Order: sequence, then structure tokens, then C-alpha cells
Amino acid sequence: MKPVIIQLITAFIGSMGFAMLFNVNKKYIIQGAAGGLIGWAIYLICESAGMSMFVSSVITGIFCSAFAEIMARIMKAPAIIFYIPAVVPLIPGSSLYYTVSNAVAGNAELFRSFGFATIQYTFGIAAGITVVSAVIYMVGKTQNNH
Repeated sequence: MKPVIIQLITAFIGSMGFAMLFNVNKKYIIQGAAGGLIGWAIYLICESAGMSMFVSSVITGIFCSAFAEIMARIMKAPAIIFYIPAVVPLIPGSSLYYTVSNAVAGNAELFRSFGFATIQYTFGIAAGITVVSAVIYMVGKTQNNH
């Protein structure tokens, strides 16, 4: 249980750090960091439920995107300032590192393995964000037609 709590705390702190790095207004930093913490918790729940990396990433991407859109409306601020901190813990840094490291070392088998994982993870996040963006677009189009 301790490692999960440490992961959640570091997801929160990392999200907060990126919010600061991107000059997010101070009054929105905690909400953005909370999105990162909750997003990472959802990813861990999906993973522990036996879902694939891709499915876990899609579900978490959907959550992060929906969270950013909802917070944007509640806080009357642009959604992007909530997207960035919420998605930061999901960035596949280690698998990307190992992909490049094995490419440089000439280890083709590990390069393919880590590369495939990185692609699955990244496309999963993008797919989740795209689903929410498409739904919001369609809802907006429908509301404008009435």
C-alpha cells in the first residue's frame, strides 16, 4: 500500500511542478495537480484490475480530458491549464527512455518491446483525449443548431 501512496503523492507534486513550469495561474495549480493525482489513481486501478496498458491509458485519458473540461467550466478558465497537469503523470518517460536506450545499444528485441509499449501508452492517452474532445464538439454543434 505504501508504494501506491508514494506514487499518488509524487503524481500530485509532479503535476504541480509542471503547472508552475507552464506558468499556470496560482489559483488553478492545486486543481490541476489534483487532476494528475486522480488520473494516476485511475490508471493504477485499471492496471490492478488486469486491463491492458492501452485500455488503462484510454480510460485515464478520458478521465483527464473530462476533468480538464469540467474544471474549465467550473473555474471559468481555459481547459488547457488543467489538461497539462492532469496528463503529466501519464507520460511514458521510462518506456521511452528504454526504447531509445535499446535502440542506441543495438538491442533490437528490447527496442521493439519497449517501443511497442510506448506507442500503446501514448496512443491510448491520445485516444482518450480525442473521445472527450469529439463528444464536446458534437454537443456544442447540437446546442448551436437549436
